[in-house]
Amino acid sequence: MKLFEPIKSGVVLGLSLFIITSCGNNKYPGFKTTENGVNIKYHFKAEESSKPAINSVVTVKMNYRLEDTVLFESAKLPEPLRFPVMEPTFKGDLYGALSQLNIGDSVSVAFPADSFFMVTAGLEVLPEFVVPGSPMYFDIKLVGIQSEQEIMAEQSAMLKMMKEQEKLLLNQYLEEKKITVQPKESGLYVIEDKAGSGSLPKTGEMLQLHFSISTVDGMELYSTEGQNPVDVEYGKSFDTKGFDEGIGYLRKGGKETLIVPSNLAFDSLGRGQVVAPYTTLVYQIELLTIRTVAEVEKERTMKAKATEAAAEKSRIEEPLRIQRYLKQHDITAAPLASGLYYIESVKGSGIQPDSGMNVTVHYTLYSIEGKKLQSSVEIGQPFTFKLGGNNVIKGWDEALLLMKAGGKATLIVPSSLAYGSNDKGPDMPAYSPLVFEVELIKVGE
Repeated sequence: MKLFEPIKSGVVLGLSLFIITSCGNNKYPGFKTTENGVNIKYHFKAEESSKPAINSVVTVKMNYRLEDTVLFESAKLPEPLRFPVMEPTFKGDLYGALSQLNIGDSVSVAFPADSFFMVTAGLEVLPEFVVPGSPMYFDIKLVGIQSEQEIMAEQSAMLKMMKEQEKLLLNQYLEEKKITVQPKESGLYVIEDKAGSGSLPKTGEMLQLHFSISTVDGMELYSTEGQNPVDVEYGKSFDTKGFDEGIGYLRKGGKETLIVPSNLAFDSLGRGQVVAPYTTLVYQIELLTIRTVAEVEKERTMKAKATEAAAEKSRIEEPLRIQRYLKQHDITAAPLASGLYYIESVKGSGIQPDSGMNVTVHYTLYSIEGKKLQSSVEIGQPFTFKLGGNNVIKGWDEALLLMKAGGKATLIVPSSLAYGSNDKGPDMPAYSPLVFEVELIKVGE
């Protein structure tokens, strides 16, 4: 269960329900414990009014913080923070606090920080910046309350408006593109961009396709461009009803545009945060070839075997590739026990980081053959992360512990400390050793 559920197209903030233990006043100076076990302190008490009921939706201004660190501020969100009030799950939880508030009340609610991180966030180990047993606070101002009925009416009105808007946008698109073809009986628009040859697809045949998806206002949602084509078994549901119907009008080598109204796509539900309710979709599709399922399975098997063989070849040759690089660059440094080569070029004079600290670095990544793959320097965006938090490859975590702020080093990272057997694309296949030029700019926030 989530503490905050999506409300219309507004802010979506997911925090797990708090399961904490009610504590006495002595742990939270200045707080009072209410009859339902909430540790609460009032900053402003408004006039009596109706209070939040179960399933009502509250609009709040809210921060949550440790004693010396603010972790979240709703004021920084683009829209007001709203979420539904749920049944209290324990004596003294946040919902218990909300149930006592009047519109305009401003309060703080306290509970153990351990409970938030270990139970709510589900961490196995308490973060290093949290002192066991220390308090955590939610600062809340209740701005508004809407009943469940009011919310349902509001959402219904919004969906009705979006449905009407879809018709207007579709007609505008047809007019702007000078599209005069009539829709199929289902409502699908099919525009042939290039005639293909041969017969139309038959149920059970595999269609090899390139396609893109966008909205009628031009926002691209997905494209296979730059990727391998997709094999789709005709007659089986693959994407939207409109897509599944539309590919049946293609012949080998043909291209088409499909205009798919929402009733043939995601209708009033939309698709997560990507496709809003009542959105007409536009597909650009090319049918490359038609094959049997057996042919596709054979090709996939052959590709898998080829990939496996290439990975094994790369694994065997990795030590030779590293040695070749060392010889070409006259590097005589010995590897560390882990296999990492650490070659310091500029000795830093600043802070030396420990695990758990934030570090800010500039880096340039090369393949072991010398091809430049990435560079934070070129884009002017240094990279900040927490050491020891599995945020980067193992080679980085190890190397940066050896550096001081202001220092620079070259890292030759064997695949065992990088991406191992994982294929990261044509430039970083399985068992790829990597070379980094790293500058430690800053230690700390």
